[in-house]
Amino acid sequence: MASQIPLVDYLVLGDNPHLQGLKCTSCGAVFFDRRNACASCFATEFQPAEVANEGVLRAFTIVSLAAPGIPVPFVAGVVDCDGMSVRGNVINTEPDPDHVQTGMKVRLATYVVGTDDDGVEAVGFGYEPIS
Repeated sequence: MASQIPLVDYLVLGDNPHLQGLKCTSCGAVFFDRRNACASCFATEFQPAEVANEGVLRAFTIVSLAAPGIPVPFVAGVVDCDGMSVRGNVINTEPDPDHVQTGMKVRLATYVVGTDDDGVEAVGFGYEPIS
């Protein structure tokens, strides 16, 4: 098996891939990436918080124009994961309104974004429809 690294720091790979946020110990707000202070209450203490792997697609757009080298069309969405809003692409489905709808249930899925000259795979995440 090739060596893998997550594309973003808050993606945890392994047997149970998931997103890992930081939860404010004062108000409970959850954020991705490093924080000096909570954007909600200004507290400065956080603890790790696993983000739910399943959620509901709340908003999306079908992207038809992107930077050179980025295949289009693709679906960019906002997923409600048990109260946490996560931005990610909707993957493993056709990028059209017949296959993607607000309110649909989705789950976290990982995929290889690219491989370097040493065979190390960069792994990203998206959300796929739950059948």
